[in-house]
Amino acid sequence: MPEDVPLTQPGHPQPGTSQPRRRRRLSLAGQYLVLQLLIVAAVLLGVIAISQVQSAATFERVEGRRALSVAESLAANPTVRTLIPTAEPRHGAALPSVAESVRTVSGASIVILAKTDGTILTSPEDPAAVGTPLPLGASTALQGRAWTGAMDMGGSLSLMAHVPVLDDGGRTVGIVAVGRQYPSVLERFGETVPDLLVYLGVSLALGAAGSLLLSRRVKRQTFGLEPGEIAGLVEHREAILHGVKEGVIALDPQERITVANESAREFLGLPEDCVGRSLGELGVQRQLREDLTTEQPEPDRLLLVGERLVVLNRKPVMSRGRVIGSVTTLRDRTELSSLEKELGRTRSTTDTLRAQTHEFANQLHTISGLIQLGEFDEVVTFVDGVSLSRNKLSDDITSRIHDPALAALLIAKSSLASERNVSLELDAASGLEKVDEELSRDLTTVVGNLVDNAIDAAAMDADGGAVNAAGGSADGKVSIRLVEEAGKVTVTVRDSGPGVAPVEREDIFRRGYSTKASDSDGGRGFGLPLTRLVCLRRGGDVEVHDDGGAVFTATLRRSPGKADTEEGSPNA
Repeated sequence: MPEDVPLTQPGHPQPGTSQPRRRRRLSLAGQYLVLQLLIVAAVLLGVIAISQVQSAATFERVEGRRALSVAESLAANPTVRTLIPTAEPRHGAALPSVAESVRTVSGASIVILAKTDGTILTSPEDPAAVGTPLPLGASTALQGRAWTGAMDMGGSLSLMAHVPVLDDGGRTVGIVAVGRQYPSVLERFGETVPDLLVYLGVSLALGAAGSLLLSRRVKRQTFGLEPGEIAGLVEHREAILHGVKEGVIALDPQERITVANESAREFLGLPEDCVGRSLGELGVQRQLREDLTTEQPEPDRLLLVGERLVVLNRKPVMSRGRVIGSVTTLRDRTELSSLEKELGRTRSTTDTLRAQTHEFANQLHTISGLIQLGEFDEVVTFVDGVSLSRNKLSDDITSRIHDPALAALLIAKSSLASERNVSLELDAASGLEKVDEELSRDLTTVVGNLVDNAIDAAAMDADGGAVNAAGGSADGKVSIRLVEEAGKVTVTVRDSGPGVAPVEREDIFRRGYSTKASDSDGGRGFGLPLTRLVCLRRGGDVEVHDDGGAVFTATLRRSPGKADTEEGSPNA
């Protein structure tokens, strides 16, 4: 019996069990509204605090002037001036009547008449205070000057005004104290409540409207995505961008780099802090900069970046019908191109072997016929002639070129040239000792590219058409000269082809440019740019001129030199 499969999977709620509710997050508009309300609440608290301070200052200014005016009026009253010098507490009714009348008319909380020694004569609002000393504090009334200020009167804070009572001789004979109790915080807050309600309503309306408008604008800019969704997209983009092997680089309309993954930085030789900097600021070579910023009519454009063959695809980035930049992908095809060249060389070798098979078969048939005819001396002469013709070029090459890799390359190229009816010759003045492995590799690259181009050119007929590789009417010639002088190796390759037009002598060293049609997926136009790049890296250069055909002269130093032109830069 098979095992029972559970009806519920791990992570799913069991039947009959309650599942915790997922907390719902506020939308962008809700977050903005809450933020606006918090800001409005903070502003209102600040307004309330400022209103309280302003209310206290206004009370002191207005009520202080009013109390001082009432006190001055009472101090100038003739009855007060006449009676106060001889008055005694709780004796007589004239002064209390005048004080009560003034308190009632002025609305003051406190109206006190006191003698110069501070004894209170009248206190309509607090009769128990009559006969007690009047708190003077910092008052200047006894010095004959009016004074206003806050003072503790009977356990409550009051705003007091003290004015001296003067007789006809100008002497101080008494003090008039008029004051009003400070309103409490609740009383002052109650006075400002109507205004605060208006402020609150207006602030809430403006805050809600502003948050809605702001959220609509932000949503329009973020294509209706919430912050959590945007964060998720950024995380996915980073994972994809840095997880692919291909290089990805994005530019804005000002040629500033906005995105560049590790592969793109490696392909183009860019620093890690390249994002936000322009191509010109980073020193990217002019031709490569044009490839990254101009329209690409066809896909899979081939570029030579350093010594790598890179496939480039550029697409503009559109937003609401407007170009906001471009995205370029870079794919390394160096290995694939090398495999294509290897396959081409293999096919060429196969064709050469096939042709030589026919040639050897004819020679064997000739030898067999001579043996059958009994012409043994002719057999020996024929075999010696065949061996001599085949060993002459090999011996000539190995006696002058002592680098095994380069000598083997020239011998192989001579066979290929022979099959295309092209004579490959090594100049008698040639001579090269064995070189180090790195220089040998660079020389084989330079010589191989130049000889291949020379054979193609020498195999052209008078009308510029290609001659069949298996044979034809053309009788072309290619001459090679290799010499070393003062630590510098000079390679001169001369062909009998149609030559290079003056207007094309610089273009042929530009990557992707070719005067020949291509049936290969890898395309043409990369051999000569790579040759120049190798020469520049070795502190030399390559030039071309016409002398009965194209003459290419390449120079390489034994010790690598620093390139003098931008073509030799890592970004070339």
